[in-house]
Amino acid sequence: MPHILIAEDEPRIASFIEKGLKSHGYTTTTVGDAEQALSLALSDGFELLILDLGLPDRDGLDVLADLRGQGSSLPIIILTARDDIQDKVSGLEGGADDYMTKPFRFEELLARVRVRLRSVSSRSASETLTLNAYNVVLDLRTRKAKVDEQWIELPAREFILAETFFRHPGQVLSRQQLLDRVWGYDYDPGSNIVDVYVGYLRKKLGNSLIETVRGVGYRLKT
Repeated sequence: MPHILIAEDEPRIASFIEKGLKSHGYTTTTVGDAEQALSLALSDGFELLILDLGLPDRDGLDVLADLRGQGSSLPIIILTARDDIQDKVSGLEGGADDYMTKPFRFEELLARVRVRLRSVSSRSASETLTLNAYNVVLDLRTRKAKVDEQWIELPAREFILAETFFRHPGQVLSRQQLLDRVWGYDYDPGSNIVDVYVGYLRKKLGNSLIETVRGVGYRLKT
């Protein structure tokens, strides 16, 4: 079964999560500070990290930034008492795969854990290190894009959006599909965030790469 790393300094909460996950067959390791969390998360011995932001030695957002900065693609669920929208945006834009606030119900956490692990499992079954379209290469390990032999850093959301297009070349993807895949529960369906981020990608990867299908959504040109 997958090995899950829990970074939580509150013993009662850590024990609650650990017992719940173990009862469903998962292997767990729990640490109470940021330095241990970072070291273990970089060891490639885990399939998922549940990360508290209020760790005693460093902010959990710093751990997240270090992991993504060092090329780690480990799925990360932030579980924190911080419910401020700016913290949530910072976490998700910084590369977290999900964000939950305390107090929480274990059933919801378990569901989110299963979703993230299922995504990793399906990817591993047919994983390649790069995805290609025309003169653009996406490196799935480093989360960078290469355009005309020049490497470009892509923020987490932009990379996930680009990856979604590259995995479905020629397929028309609706705005709702893209919202569900890239932003999950975090934005109103009426938001224009998809259009804004497609604009970002066009500026960086090329204006003609992603086509607009009027009244429907977007597709990667083939």
